[in-house]
Amino acid sequence: MKDLWFSLELLLVVSAACALAGDGAGASPSPRDTNLSGAASTSGFHTNSTDGAKARRRRYISQNDMIAILDYHNKVRGKVFPPASNMEYMLWDDSLANSAEAWAATCLWDHGPQYLLRFLGQNLSVRTGRYRSILQLVKPWYDEVKDYVFPYPRDCNPRCPLKCYGPMCTHYTQMVWATSNRVGCAIHTCHNMNVWGSVWKRATYLVCNYSPKGNWIGEAPYKVGVPCSACPPSYGGSCSNNMCFPAVNSNYLHWFK
Repeated sequence: MKDLWFSLELLLVVSAACALAGDGAGASPSPRDTNLSGAASTSGFHTNSTDGAKARRRRYISQNDMIAILDYHNKVRGKVFPPASNMEYMLWDDSLANSAEAWAATCLWDHGPQYLLRFLGQNLSVRTGRYRSILQLVKPWYDEVKDYVFPYPRDCNPRCPLKCYGPMCTHYTQMVWATSNRVGCAIHTCHNMNVWGSVWKRATYLVCNYSPKGNWIGEAPYKVGVPCSACPPSYGGSCSNNMCFPAVNSNYLHWFK
């Protein structure tokens, strides 16, 4: 079978027809219609566990895949053009990976669960056919850069039902959203997965959750300027590969052992 891959952004309905995407209302920031959300904060959601039994349970993603996903995101983030003055180095978050695992296991080609999408950004990718590497599922998100013009998506953000065609680039903008500094992903093999009305056999399904979420309406993914010149004070002036990098003495770096 010819290799196939598709990427899905938030508010795209899994069907042949397009669905109406609402932008939200009110004085508070609203997410673009490719990102379901209410609040940008993730406070109170992450509950990293140190419980031994949970640490030993089976994971849907290997350590090598974790490293590959992180390295690729940070490579992309460090080389954005125009250059970013406030790009934060991205780290792995186990609680985000756990929530991604739970959703990937449903084998639903849609975003969810709804109650978490108020707090998280999410990119999805699926393919069938020969599977070689996790980056086969991640790179299509970056490839959207060719359709993106800084600072806003404009023509690469189809609105349904009036405009249900054309390029999408909000997977890319979530990858390079400066303040989205944590990611957690899961990969799952779905033996029968309904993808836009077709049943795919042995589909490889990737779910990546991001925090704090990005893709807010009216906001650019990052500030333009000299790299690391606008880093948050919490980074203590530390910079690595054009990204705000946690100070060496920070416990923030101790996640990966």
